[in-house]
Amino acid sequence: MDSIAPADPFAVSSLEALATLYEAPQPRVLAKVHPRLEATAKAFIAASPYCLLATHGPQGVHCTPRGDAAGFVTALDDHTLALPDRRGNNRLDALRDIVARPEVALLFLVPGVGETLRVNGRARITADPALLARFPAGGKLPTTVVLVQVQEVFMHCAKAMMRSVLWAGRARPPGVPTAGELLAAHTNGMIEPTSYDAEAPQRLLDTMY
Repeated sequence: MDSIAPADPFAVSSLEALATLYEAPQPRVLAKVHPRLEATAKAFIAASPYCLLATHGPQGVHCTPRGDAAGFVTALDDHTLALPDRRGNNRLDALRDIVARPEVALLFLVPGVGETLRVNGRARITADPALLARFPAGGKLPTTVVLVQVQEVFMHCAKAMMRSVLWAGRARPPGVPTAGELLAAHTNGMIEPTSYDAEAPQRLLDTMY
C-alpha cells in the first residue's frame, strides 16, 4: 500500500498567504508590461537565436526549445510574431497544444546578455505557402509557421543569468537594447535609461539574494 504523505503545515495555498511572504513589487515592475512590439523589443528579438515556447493543452503543459540563426523569429508588425517550425521529432506537443488552446508564452535569450524578453499572447498555426517561403533554412522551408498575436511584452532582469553564470566570459553583443532602454520604452519614459543602466550592476549585486 502506498504511504500517504503528511500534510505540509507550511504550504502556501492562497494568494493572501503568498502576499504575506513577499514585498510588494516596485511600480515600474508593474508598469513595464507593454501591449505591443515597439522598436526595442523588435531589436531584442532580432538578436535572439533561441527562445522557449510555453504552451498548455489537454495533456498538460509543455515548454519547448526553439532556435536558429538570430532573428529566426520575425516581427511581422507591432502585434504579430512569426515563428517557423523547423524539423523535429514530430511529437508536436506545442503545436497540438496551440490547436486546443491558443494561449502561449515566449522567453527570448541573447548569448552574452543578462536580460531576457518575455512575450505573452495567442497563437495560431498556418501552412500558408507565401509565408513559409519567407523562412527558408538549410535549403528547406518550415512545415508550418506559428503566428503569435502579442498581448504582453516585458523585460526580465539579469539576476537569473548572473546567478547561473550562464554567459560567463561571453561579451554582450553590440546593438542589443539594454535593460534601461527596454524599460524606458515599455514604461513610456518612467525610466531614464542611461542612469538606470549605469546603476544596474551594483543594484543587481545588492539585491541578488
